[in-house]
Amino acid sequence: MARGLIIAAPSSGSGKTLVTMGLLGALKNKGINAVSAKTGPDYIDASFHALTTGQVASNLDPWAMSQSQLCARAQRAAKGADLLIIEGVMGLFDGAVSGNGSTADLAAALNLPVVLVVDVGSMAQSIAAVVHGFSTLRADISVAGVILNRVASERHEMMLEAALEPLNITYLGGLGRDDELSIPSRHLGLTLPKDFAAAKNVAKASVKRIEQHINLDLLQDIAAPVRSASASKMLAPLGQHIAIARDQAFAFIYPHFLWDWQAQGAELSFFSPLLDEAPNSDADAIFLPGGYPELHAEKLSNATHFASAMHQAATANKLIYGECGGYMVLGQSLTNKQGETHKMLGLLPHSSSIDRPRRQLGYRQLTHNSPLPWPKHLRGHEFHYSSQSGEVNQTLFEASDAQGNVQPQMGCVFGNVMGSYAHIIDAAQ
Repeated sequence: MARGLIIAAPSSGSGKTLVTMGLLGALKNKGINAVSAKTGPDYIDASFHALTTGQVASNLDPWAMSQSQLCARAQRAAKGADLLIIEGVMGLFDGAVSGNGSTADLAAALNLPVVLVVDVGSMAQSIAAVVHGFSTLRADISVAGVILNRVASERHEMMLEAALEPLNITYLGGLGRDDELSIPSRHLGLTLPKDFAAAKNVAKASVKRIEQHINLDLLQDIAAPVRSASASKMLAPLGQHIAIARDQAFAFIYPHFLWDWQAQGAELSFFSPLLDEAPNSDADAIFLPGGYPELHAEKLSNATHFASAMHQAATANKLIYGECGGYMVLGQSLTNKQGETHKMLGLLPHSSSIDRPRRQLGYRQLTHNSPLPWPKHLRGHEFHYSSQSGEVNQTLFEASDAQGNVQPQMGCVFGNVMGSYAHIIDAAQ
């Protein structure tokens, strides 16, 4: 049975992603099959993990998934592995506006220990108060280990370690301040790691520092067995053969979707609109996931083979579904940040523009009555800088936020073609 643990922190920006990358790579170098997952709906951090593992990281979302679903998905993610490392989200106790969905909630649901990564760049003996508070606030979680980040010197680390000693929490080591161990904030949420030129160097540096300064044997001793779970409910496949767009413009799809659809007997095929490829003609459903179509709008506009095949599929009454970036491409046009407007597929009546000064972000409770073969009530999230214009006769989703506050209706349905800005995570439990 695989064992697991959760990498958390007191706040965002403490170094969780860098530590997780480094641990995964360092364990791999020791011959340990470590796999990973990300807490919450984030695609970007999960894709950073793959820089050191070469494996896709799954998402475990304690706001959108039930405890039984979380356990089943964690067990699936850990299948065949020695160790499952789950990166937390924000601070340990930070969640949705409704107050739930935190990393601590996930730790409690999975009964896995927490390793706390603390940025000590401006801290000395006060580290004891921080770690003590985080380890005692909730009785249903266990903060079993501590990793310090941005340690200034050996003397600084000695002071910090001495302050932590009375807490009886395993000290795993400290990482020094290092310009190599940083991901510019402009890349987080804006581009994937493979589009960030220094990403591989950052990954290599994180592995090297972890190997030098973190006790990996103690880390493995902390890990606990991943809870077994019975088979969980799955979102039905969009069709028996689903053609899925996959390239730099269409990069955001949850691995658990693919696993679930294949487990239910669906055939999956992939195609690249950026290479002007058409979806497999045998497919009875087409999925355009989210991504960054605004960065490739001109190329997509000129992908005539792709466009022709999509129109033929719509005429043949195949189900066509787009999320966020995929939804934008299904519309009439897309105006990028530079103000350049490019023609899109024209299968839905709206147009999109990258014109929001701030991102539209948050969990969504969604209700639909559409050809989607999914339960009426769903949970998802939205994250985008774009807005839509144009008259929409039939929306896809009624929406509310995590607290239940009503939000504007989302998306559009036109016959067998549909989509919205929402990224679906799971059925409402």
